[in-house]
Amino acid sequence: MTQLINTTGIPTVNILSKYSAGKFRFVVKTRLGMSIVDGRDFENPRLIQNPESILTGYQKGVLHTVEFQPEGSDYYFTIFSRMGKKVNLIDETILKNLTVGTINSLYYNTNLYSQHQYSAVGSKTWACYAYQMNQKVAA
Repeated sequence: MTQLINTTGIPTVNILSKYSAGKFRFVVKTRLGMSIVDGRDFENPRLIQNPESILTGYQKGVLHTVEFQPEGSDYYFTIFSRMGKKVNLIDETILKNLTVGTINSLYYNTNLYSQHQYSAVGSKTWACYAYQMNQKVAA
């Protein structure tokens, strides 16, 4: 597994890497300003396999909280929490798999976006990872 490089100081938890199956639920804000809980069972395997897609399933500014219930458990654990423009908590597995393109298109006005962070991991394009070291391309 690759090492997480987090110069932004965003608090992290390590939950997703410990489980291979479970259910997700999302707290999203509607156009009317009301919060609703959403989650579709058929998407759970895809979300486990591709952690970045957990944050890309909704329009910019709509997703507020993501919770994960491990298979066989009765409890949900918070793996992503955002209030306004500040990301309060994110799972390490999601953070490691985030690309510059996802942050620049959906979370550019939050504390996930940081040019200092991008340079610390050697990101050059939108396809590069934002929180793990990128491989140097031979010229």
